[in-house]
Amino acid sequence: MNKLDVGSTAFDNDTEIPPRYTCDGDDVSPPISWSAGPSGTVSYALIVDDPDAPGGTWVHWVAWNLVEPRLDEALPASSEALQQGTNSWGRTGYGGPCPPSGTHRYFFKVYALDTLLELPPTTDKQELLDAMEGKTLAQGELLGHYARR
Repeated sequence: MNKLDVGSTAFDNDTEIPPRYTCDGDDVSPPISWSAGPSGTVSYALIVDDPDAPGGTWVHWVAWNLVEPRLDEALPASSEALQQGTNSWGRTGYGGPCPPSGTHRYFFKVYALDTLLELPPTTDKQELLDAMEGKTLAQGELLGHYARR
């Protein structure tokens, strides 16, 4: 599988996510960019999750049909730049880190796909993963950490 290089101007890989992008700040999505996918890439998908949540992996964001290799800061739940699904709060769009205790890890996973996906806004992480099966050409991730103060 080909690899995408994923980064952010807001934080470096494997470092703390600034409070602005969490429930302790403005709770807006951070800017994210990634290397272009291989030949045949039609769109990108994004999953942001926290595997350290007490009840199992907590999903903070699912998005698909991104055509540019970047996302600007503070995307609204309704944006023409992408389609967004349901996070673990049952809301559409981004929900920032808000760990109940300790430091948690947040994985921003980007997938290059060979198609656009026809999915409803109620789509959750597992439904997105199922829809991407056999269509993923490359993937990469950015890791951030956060602990509430």
